[in-house]
Amino acid sequence: MEHLTRPTPDERIRPAVPDDVPVLLELVHELAAYEREPDAVEATAALLDDALFGRAPVASCHVALHDGAVVGFALWYVTFSTWRGLPGLWLEDLFVRPAGRGTGLGRGLLQALAEVCLARGYARLEWWVLDWNTPAIGFYRSLGAVPQEDWTTFRLDGKALRTLGSG
Repeated sequence: MEHLTRPTPDERIRPAVPDDVPVLLELVHELAAYEREPDAVEATAALLDDALFGRAPVASCHVALHDGAVVGFALWYVTFSTWRGLPGLWLEDLFVRPAGRGTGLGRGLLQALAEVCLARGYARLEWWVLDWNTPAIGFYRSLGAVPQEDWTTFRLDGKALRTLGSG
């Protein structure tokens, strides 16, 4: 996967680099706690490093900086729309530490991803948000994002995934 390496117009936002992996893992744990699942994280620094910077990266990430320190991230990957016939970008996680909220960093991260979409000719930028996360929902709506309320998310993992995958 190609990584965007040029700085974004908001100098507080930049593509992640391998040295960011330890703080990214910290932020993932903070996000899990915020989403009320503090023990759900199985990711390790090695897994994140491989996913973002290994021989065959499967995801990309932008980070948000405050006073020179990484305080937020947007981890994303490329999707494809058969109806549009074009790729899109899926935002897997967006998180900014509480001290960095209200400073424009969340908007800056989303703006950087929108710029990636436009530069690459992608059709859309999509993500999930938990139904109870009303601050995030209000923020996303303020940017012009609209919920896809006619869709239900399904997930196959764990034993069900192994059962189906093993025939």
